[in-house]
Amino acid sequence: MSRIMIIGSGGAGKSTLARQLGEILEWPVYHLDTYYWQPGWVPTPNEEWDLFLEELVQEEKWIMDGNYGRTLDIRLKQANIIILLDFSKWITVYRVLKRRVMYQGKSRPDMNAGCPESLDLDFVKWVWNFRKTKLPGIMEKIQQYEDKKVIILKSPKEVGRFLTQAGELKR
Repeated sequence: MSRIMIIGSGGAGKSTLARQLGEILEWPVYHLDTYYWQPGWVPTPNEEWDLFLEELVQEEKWIMDGNYGRTLDIRLKQANIIILLDFSKWITVYRVLKRRVMYQGKSRPDMNAGCPESLDLDFVKWVWNFRKTKLPGIMEKIQQYEDKKVIILKSPKEVGRFLTQAGELKR
């Protein structure tokens, strides 16, 4: 069984890394944003979301990207590799702004149709403060799962080096 979860700030490149890993390993990739957000940016109800995740994590192989802190434990319990993208706030905010320009009025490839790219000040603040406000809690949760392989990548260069060796994960 091989199950990889990718977490990190908005703009860190979780979906891009998931897609690239999926191509290398030939494993199914699940961008959680695609499943959580319904057209018009309507969130999936908690009970329905929890059931969906509980079923999805039972699959034999997967690569899953997304944070969704309330349900982090569902994925942590079943993943055997956890990849945390811990990039600087300058990189992540820049990427979020760039993404907004690139996909203005359109849905990103890792989003559900009917969810055009948008940006508001609250999200930019969330990304800017991610390492201070969210990362400590995520690290605390990860540390509870000592049997998991944890890979922390701190820069795009580290991601590139990781991808050159990613084929080894197939074994």
